[in-house]
Amino acid sequence: MRTIYWEDNAVKLIDQTLLPDVFKVITCRTVDELADAIKRLAVRGAPALEASGAYGVALACFERDFKDAEELKEYVKKRAELLASTRPTAVNLFYGIERVLKVVLSGNDVEEIRKIALEEAEKIAEEDVKRNKLMGKYGAELLEDGDTVLTYCNTGRLATVDYGTALGVIRSAVEQGKRIKVIACETRPLNQGSRLTCWELMQDGIDVTLITDNMVGIVMQKGMVDKVIVGADRIVRDAVFNKIGTYTVAIVAKEHNVPFYVAAPITTFDWEKTMNDVVIEERSKEELIYCHIKCRKTLIAPKDVKIFNPAFDATPLKYVTALITEKGIIYPPYEENVPKFLNLSR
Repeated sequence: MRTIYWEDNAVKLIDQTLLPDVFKVITCRTVDELADAIKRLAVRGAPALEASGAYGVALACFERDFKDAEELKEYVKKRAELLASTRPTAVNLFYGIERVLKVVLSGNDVEEIRKIALEEAEKIAEEDVKRNKLMGKYGAELLEDGDTVLTYCNTGRLATVDYGTALGVIRSAVEQGKRIKVIACETRPLNQGSRLTCWELMQDGIDVTLITDNMVGIVMQKGMVDKVIVGADRIVRDAVFNKIGTYTVAIVAKEHNVPFYVAAPITTFDWEKTMNDVVIEERSKEELIYCHIKCRKTLIAPKDVKIFNPAFDATPLKYVTALITEKGIIYPPYEENVPKFLNLSR
């Protein structure tokens, strides 16, 4: 089953806030409902957000009746702005929104616009699945039979339309017959690693061991990790932006000579920017001071304590052994090699 899809003029998605306790598909019939789902992380992961942005623009075309194409276009532009405001760091969201919006603005009448907007959104979703499998194929070449791979956050089918980026590499290696074990970090404060990655891998019958985030050092020190593979929310000229804590994992991997790989589609690259240009989303203090147990909030920190809760951090590219994309594996020097893959003029 896909993480996000279109059905009956609505966007349907797996509510990831409920996993692994409850598997539930929710229906978003308005852009407001979809924007709320994005904000509260019912849907998350850069490629899944790309599809969310694309489907959201298409959804805006169906929200109400329009007297003509111009009224529809003005309305959709405003709804696109709302979608873009939900998550500031993951560049894929903006790509999905802009690509479908461009199609909308090229249409001549209401019915045509609805048709081509939905077709473009569906095309983006299909492309995500295909590129993830290509990424998996290329990345699997980096894994040896018997490897133990440490991963961080969730980069599987739940973070994409289907199959996954970093977890897609692991899936592909397993499908090739390689015996791969996984060490998954819990990924505080929202535990996407323990709740989502472990759930996905166990569903697939892949050997996974859960550790807390602060155990990364000891497992590498003990030689328990052969490779690290993570995903990315944005890749700029000097850094990879990914879930908070990724930078720490990269530093520890470097210290222990463990290869550190990043798997991400080409749409995640924002090569004209540097880390200083990127706004890192900061989330609410409630994520750190409360624990939710059976629908009851329990304080796990003083209510009035000061909180710093960035959702992402920047890992300098000097810590990255290689970048795994749907076009192949990119090795350093990145300043020279990435533009070749992106077809940019140097």
